[in-house]
Amino acid sequence: MQFKNPELLYALFLLLIPIIVHLFQLRKFQKEYFTNVDFLKKVQLQTRKSSKIKKWLTLLTRLLLLAAIIIAFAQPYTSKTDAFNAQKETVIYLDNSFSMQAKGDKGELLKRAIQDLIESIPETEKLSLITNTESYRNTTINAIKNELLQLNYSSNQLSYNAALLKAKKAFSNQTNTIKNLIFISDFQQKNTGFEVKKDSSITLNIVKLNTVNKDNTLIDSVYLSKQDANKIELTVQLKNNQSVSENLPVSLYNNGNLLSKASVDIKGEASTVFSIPSNQIINGKITIEDAQLQFDNTLYFNINQPSKINVLAVSNAKTDYLNRIFTEDEFNFTLKTTNTLDYSLFDTQNLIVVNEIDALPENLTTALKSFTNKGGSVIFIPSLKGNLSNYNTFLQRFNFGPFSNLVTTEKRITTINYAHPLYANGVFEKRVDNFQYPKVDRFYPKATDLASNVLQFEDSKPFLSQKGLVYVFSAPINSVNSNFKSINLIVPTFYNIAKQSLNTSTLYYTIGQNNSYDVAVNFQQDAVLTIVNKDDKIIPEQHYFNNKVVIKTSELPSKSGVYDLKNKTEIIQNVSYNYDRSESNLSYLNLDNLKNGAVSNSITTVFDTIKNDAKVNELWKWFVILAIVLLIIEMLILKYFK
Repeated sequence: MQFKNPELLYALFLLLIPIIVHLFQLRKFQKEYFTNVDFLKKVQLQTRKSSKIKKWLTLLTRLLLLAAIIIAFAQPYTSKTDAFNAQKETVIYLDNSFSMQAKGDKGELLKRAIQDLIESIPETEKLSLITNTESYRNTTINAIKNELLQLNYSSNQLSYNAALLKAKKAFSNQTNTIKNLIFISDFQQKNTGFEVKKDSSITLNIVKLNTVNKDNTLIDSVYLSKQDANKIELTVQLKNNQSVSENLPVSLYNNGNLLSKASVDIKGEASTVFSIPSNQIINGKITIEDAQLQFDNTLYFNINQPSKINVLAVSNAKTDYLNRIFTEDEFNFTLKTTNTLDYSLFDTQNLIVVNEIDALPENLTTALKSFTNKGGSVIFIPSLKGNLSNYNTFLQRFNFGPFSNLVTTEKRITTINYAHPLYANGVFEKRVDNFQYPKVDRFYPKATDLASNVLQFEDSKPFLSQKGLVYVFSAPINSVNSNFKSINLIVPTFYNIAKQSLNTSTLYYTIGQNNSYDVAVNFQQDAVLTIVNKDDKIIPEQHYFNNKVVIKTSELPSKSGVYDLKNKTEIIQNVSYNYDRSESNLSYLNLDNLKNGAVSNSITTVFDTIKNDAKVNELWKWFVILAIVLLIIEMLILKYFK
């Protein structure tokens, strides 16, 4: 039992006064003498005995009466918490990630959770509500009712620990408040678990919403599996996690028009291939029909008109192999000697190949450094008659280890770094352990540095190394010194270096990931590119170079679709964004052993429990009734007790 006004209980000390008065008889008695006292003594004894009992009963009832009145004014009550004097704070975290599209026994988990919140919380009760994307502080459920009913699913999924921390920050710093945190989610299995640290200042109520069906079929990815002059083969990868899907329709659209349709049987994984014409701009969409999660039933992609990559070779030697690699359909290839080189050409290039120049002038090294600072890539191939001092000045400017004197010993190139970006994306169908190793007759030993080794000699020393945007060969690759040009490895090496010098947009990007791509345009520094889709207009992070703009995105755009990349009103190209498929896996955390939090599967039950815990049973009325009863008892004692 607790008291609203406990200071009034000090009045109970006043009960000592009647006790003291009763114990010390202050009345004086006078003796009277009678002739015959036998009868009087008997009457006197009986009267004194009954009088003492009556006085004790009267004293007891009066003490209880006064005590009941004092306790009634102190306003006693019972409660599971100190709720009478303390203010209450309620914070709700509502998970609105895409996995909450799954169906529960009363419909979609998120929609049902919103409805339960509206029905369970009094309209005027103060609360704060947090989602993955929105925050409503110190409001009422009635004030945010419309916003909740229109709440969209979000691809921005916070980790559970991050969401818990975000929700706790919504509480005030006051210590005399009752803090209730309701954490509502389906608790989909993530890369990180859910750990709740003990916090005595907050009562954590966890609501784990359950699905009735864990089956889900999704479009996992799309990629170009084959391409020639006439057609492109587009492979669509599909997945499901439970049952077998038979005759699942898969549709391919371009600008909203149906191009093709296929039917697929899926058990775990499956794929289907669509053929589309080459050299055609595609703003595509692939769809399936699945009743569970909706966000992964559509995947957007686009194929733009390819941008030609500008390649400049600075060489005094033959470069026939470069002409064969950098063909006109994909590249603008320019060849200059050191005598005819115009440094102003650097402003329009994506890749510069410095091919076996005997001497590197200081101004060329400076121009190349400025070129890489602006986003350009450089390939450096030494000459057998190279000026070692010039070479090492160049290497030092780009933070490579220096060359030593030319060594005239034959060495084989035996190690390929298959994980390097030049070879990681389907260059090799499998790793080759035994192939015709290319060799060099003479090479420049290079000091150890932090560069990434792309190709290595048999002693693990670098033949081709890469640091940032610069690639350095340790030996000339002309036919006199090496057979490297005769091995098929030269084509993907130079081709992919050139392709990566202009990071053109891919089929699609994933929202929430760090995305970066180049746009081959020449703009003024004050020009601003925008990403537009109907009413959504976004100004992304962008960096301007002489011949390109680097676009970087992450959380924005927040909606999937095919977007126009615009300069004012001019559409430069299209770019597609899709939601992360990690939300498609309908497997969930087991919270049975979770500590420091009460777990339930019903929002209504949680709020009923909070109300019962905060319920105050006031007892002062009962003490008033007791005082009245004691007063009646005292009156009866005084009137009828002899």
